[in-house]
Amino acid sequence: MAARKTSLFRKMTSLQASNSNSTGFAQLDERIQRWIWTEGWTALRDAQERAIPALIDADRDVIIAAATAAGKTEAAFFPILTHMLQDSSGIGSVVYISPLKALINDQWGRLTVLCESLDIPVVGWHGDIAASKKHRFLKSPQGVLLITPESLEALFVTRGTSMAGIMANLRYVVIDELHAFIGSERGKQLQSLLHRLERVAGHNIPRVGLSATLGDMRLAAHFLRSTNPDKVELIESKSSGQELKVLLKGYAAKPPKIEAEPELKTPEPEDIVSGSVLDVAAHLYKVLRGTNNLVFPNSRQKVELFTDLLRRKCERDCVPNEFWAHHGSLSKEYREETEQALKEGSRPATAICTTTLELGIDIGSVKSICQVGSPPSVASLRQRLGRSGRRKGESAVLRGYCIEPQLEQSSSTSDCLREGLVQSIAMIRLLVAGWFEPPRVSGLHGSTLIQQILSIIAERGGATAAQLWSALVASDGPFAGLSKDDFVSLLRHLGELRILTQESSGLLLHGEMGERLVNHYTFYAAFATEEEFRLVCEGKVLGTLPISRPLLPQQGVIFAGRRWRVIDVDTEKKLIVVSPDKGGAPPMFESGHSMVHDRIRQEMRSVLAENDAIVFLDQEAQQLLQDGREHYRRAGLKSNQVIQRGAEVELLTWRGDWINDALALLLTQRGCAANNDGLVISVSGGSREKVIEVLRDISQLISLDPVVLLAKAENLLREKWDWAMPPEMARRSFASLCLDLEGARDTARALCGSIE
Repeated sequence: MAARKTSLFRKMTSLQASNSNSTGFAQLDERIQRWIWTEGWTALRDAQERAIPALIDADRDVIIAAATAAGKTEAAFFPILTHMLQDSSGIGSVVYISPLKALINDQWGRLTVLCESLDIPVVGWHGDIAASKKHRFLKSPQGVLLITPESLEALFVTRGTSMAGIMANLRYVVIDELHAFIGSERGKQLQSLLHRLERVAGHNIPRVGLSATLGDMRLAAHFLRSTNPDKVELIESKSSGQELKVLLKGYAAKPPKIEAEPELKTPEPEDIVSGSVLDVAAHLYKVLRGTNNLVFPNSRQKVELFTDLLRRKCERDCVPNEFWAHHGSLSKEYREETEQALKEGSRPATAICTTTLELGIDIGSVKSICQVGSPPSVASLRQRLGRSGRRKGESAVLRGYCIEPQLEQSSSTSDCLREGLVQSIAMIRLLVAGWFEPPRVSGLHGSTLIQQILSIIAERGGATAAQLWSALVASDGPFAGLSKDDFVSLLRHLGELRILTQESSGLLLHGEMGERLVNHYTFYAAFATEEEFRLVCEGKVLGTLPISRPLLPQQGVIFAGRRWRVIDVDTEKKLIVVSPDKGGAPPMFESGHSMVHDRIRQEMRSVLAENDAIVFLDQEAQQLLQDGREHYRRAGLKSNQVIQRGAEVELLTWRGDWINDALALLLTQRGCAANNDGLVISVSGGSREKVIEVLRDISQLISLDPVVLLAKAENLLREKWDWAMPPEMARRSFASLCLDLEGARDTARALCGSIE
């Protein structure tokens, strides 16, 4: 037996050394080496080789960035498990934090296969896991704990006095899909939880971030360890040199059949759907059948629409269905059915999905990624493409579909420039060039601060203001940068709302309302689901619309293909009173709720200014692009950025949505009702000369205090606990997360300079 073990070790060491000059494999525990060999591996991958010396001594923070299916999990856990096995004081534990329960379930099976041979327990912890399994970990807290931030929050709240014991032997914390947390309320919650873990453990715990998409590794390091980002070791996997095949198809919008042929008495679903949507569905059906693929149409409604159209095509052709829906509103059973159809490989399966299949749930390799409309971001597009071409020798395949409107005399500048198509082209070019949106790590995040205040009070059975300041703010806390005056003001405001109460000793406890909030099952999530507002005109409900941006009276919104002017906003009743707007026609391009980065808009400008053909466009897309380029030249948009168009003035800033939203607010505040339509800011209620005058006023602003600038703005309560903040703090928090006021001022200055 000993001779056989030596033979296996020598054979694997020889194979590994022949494929790499690294000595990483030899540093691993012999049981892990044996597991690697029995799995048929002939060499460790680039990220795995480099992660072993970085992680094996548990003496530093590390970020591992590599493509989907590049073995990031093994890159982290081979050295982590080796360290745990070699620790003379006992195995200890590692906490693995995931953004999704489904990803925990996936990794649970994956790690169990490895850890069973090492006698290291693997425990999944979320709402669907049996209480008996959780209690076994609490009784003997060792091995790998797979958990979501919400479940970790619940552990602190419900097991507060026991947490020091539970985490006493914590060796590492691993954060999977790191990019999914950065810049969000959930990410700030995670930072706070990591800080609290180290406080109960009594020492720094090595943090390991895993990600396939990071636009700026240094910013990611700042998120992972804000107090010492320069000490975070960064491991970026070398490019595999995989070939990428891209085809972007363009379609001119067509009316539905029932509009073209009104004599149809009993219309089928296909009769009432846009003809161009049917054309996209027909092409998807033609090229995807017989293979596994993912189709991303940008909304749940469109997921259902395309799934229905494609399924009906299968029925009409009397062939087995190959098309499955996947989005967050579906039950767990429906989602798992789709995932299983993709993973099992015994039959062709294509998922029409939202971002639910963007993260690292194992669904096997797919042949192609299809994007209907412009993707949410370049980083998101890259994440999606990581699913394609994972088999040896295969290319990654991206198919894009853009529907552009038929142009009329009243068409908006956005439509004339073919915004949707041009944005897709720009994003693909940036993807190929290796650029991705940098993570946004700044922001006050007052909503999450409130949640963490309540959580720590629950964990400790009460806390003083000084203890809360020390745990959450101070010099190294997750909310460092908040002034003491603001912190005291927040605590007083929470007292006025009966969320907190204070004993004569100074101890802060949950107030009457605070008790109800903390004891509710929704408390542990730091984020709120997006709420919809009712749009009402002259007493008639027009429908509901999710509003994610701030609103001022007289600001514009687009709904049901028409422009409307805001008369009043009632945030408590989720009600927006509007009147018809006499401005120009709204753009057809649907930008969705994703914020577009400056770099993308600048690349769009380059695409329009060029003359060269774009090689990955089909013939119709080439013609649509030519339409946009001709309008760009004819309208003189290379130099002209302030345009009078009928009763409206249009501003082409070529900047991202953080700046455009801020500039639209500043314009509206000064009597020029403005709306950020994406590529264009539309301004009503004034001539070009008046708008230029207001822009000059904005360009000369010295103070950019959001408390003053957002004094009349509504719909600033976006995050879960924003309602519990003092009004002034709510404005500062919103501005820090959603607006670039300095950029808006500089852009106003640039617009004025472009006309002088």
